[in-house]
Amino acid sequence: MGSQDVLKSASALASYNVLLQVMFRLLTFFLNAFTLRFVSKELIGVVNVRLMLLYTTLVFLSREAFRRACLSGEGVGRNWRQVINLLWLTLPLGCLWGVLLVCVWWWLLQAPDPEAVPHYVPAVGFFCLAALTELLAEPLWVLAHTHMLVRLKVVAESLAMIAKCLVTVVMVVSAPDWGLYIFSAAQCVYAGFLLLCYIVYFLQFLGSEEAKMKSFPLDHVSQLLPTRMNGQPLINWKLATLTWSFFKQSFLKQILTEGERYVMTFLNVLNFGDQGVYDIVNNLGSMVARFLFLPIEESFYVFFAKVLERGQDVRQQKQEEVSIAADVLECLLKLVLLIGLIITAFGYSYSYLALDMYGGELLSSGTGPSLLRCYSFYVLLLAINGVTECFVFAAMSKEEVDRYNLVMLGLSASFLLLSYWLTWLFGGMGFILANCCNMGLRIMHSLIYIHRYFQHSVHTPLSGLHPHPALLIVLTMSFVFTAFSERMLCCDSGWLLRLVHVTVGAVCLLGVVIVAFLTETRLVQFIRTQLLPKYSKKDT
Repeated sequence: MGSQDVLKSASALASYNVLLQVMFRLLTFFLNAFTLRFVSKELIGVVNVRLMLLYTTLVFLSREAFRRACLSGEGVGRNWRQVINLLWLTLPLGCLWGVLLVCVWWWLLQAPDPEAVPHYVPAVGFFCLAALTELLAEPLWVLAHTHMLVRLKVVAESLAMIAKCLVTVVMVVSAPDWGLYIFSAAQCVYAGFLLLCYIVYFLQFLGSEEAKMKSFPLDHVSQLLPTRMNGQPLINWKLATLTWSFFKQSFLKQILTEGERYVMTFLNVLNFGDQGVYDIVNNLGSMVARFLFLPIEESFYVFFAKVLERGQDVRQQKQEEVSIAADVLECLLKLVLLIGLIITAFGYSYSYLALDMYGGELLSSGTGPSLLRCYSFYVLLLAINGVTECFVFAAMSKEEVDRYNLVMLGLSASFLLLSYWLTWLFGGMGFILANCCNMGLRIMHSLIYIHRYFQHSVHTPLSGLHPHPALLIVLTMSFVFTAFSERMLCCDSGWLLRLVHVTVGAVCLLGVVIVAFLTETRLVQFIRTQLLPKYSKKDT
């Protein structure tokens, strides 16, 4: 598959992932708004912080390193039987992590009040079971991503999320006193549907004409299971070594990603009710980051890993592919920077209104609006870091990955200390400030690496971080106008003035989009031809 074909497939994957994440976030958005009217904020805190932390920790530590290694471009001509054997190690690894984490969650962490949050102990077991069920689909997930079966993930995760939402809504309405059993059942249904969709797809795909056209390396279901091969090692030891390097890194990355949840869970700096409110604000603030930036990062990591040769000097690689990678990186940086700046400029003036409409006085009173305003700046850092680390992780050699693990170790330790100290000083705001500091350091490291990577070439992809001056002026004016509008019109003077305030923001946003369209023509062309495949097809 040529670099242009890989780029088209990665772009299509990013587009589908964005649509998928939009649906996920919207469903979760309305689901939280609905469940807030039937369950307590303490229950929301236990589910969204304590139990989901168990789930994400178990799944991430069991599979992330395998994904990174097996999606690497080093796999050209690899033996897929060995790769599948390696991927099946995620399940026993998950079982080991599951036993350890369940023991911690049962006996070391403070259990919630059984009157306010019933059925905590069995819920921990059910969430662990759901995580192990999802790990069963890992070999199929890697095969699908490697061979660009972009629609499979969309369909599978869509059906699983819809099933989860239906179970949650029905049980919350019909049996609200079941407490954590409701969310445990919903999570198990999600994992089960996800696994079932992948199994059904590959049962009909393997051996089909479509598989032959795609030159799919397997042709029978039995080849998806671990097997011993005569005269060959059971696994690819070079890939296993790379997996170990990524495993050490993933452990640290998980602490950085979910650091505030670990601090809340293990250090008890906030009670379960405050954790619930913080988590809702956090989810609301990160909606755009999760449904837009994360799919782009995941999809274009596949592109960079396939186009670039890991650990090779830029002068020793195919210059056509290096040029494509540099152009894509520049456009991606400019795209996420623009989105992040828009969120920062408008988030300040519309945080209070958004929280008041979503959760009423429960969220808009107290520190909620301040948390969301601070989060709007954090989204800008998330945007830049996602793309820069996406490139860096795809280009690093094994030795560089090992060295970066030491950097991540330092960042993890500093983050935990900083978040505890800042939370003690500023409450929930401290978590966001600590995340901003660590994200800034990670961005700095990635920018230095990218600069050195391209310093012996004619390419300057970091110029994507320099938006047009006219665009910066319009964004600054929009920030001033909307802040003045909020002070004068929002939000205690009735719905009519609120509507006027929203109109002011809409007009300012339209102005920003028009200026971006006129000044960033190269970015607009990239979006139309790569991230919006349907438009590209119409043009051709």
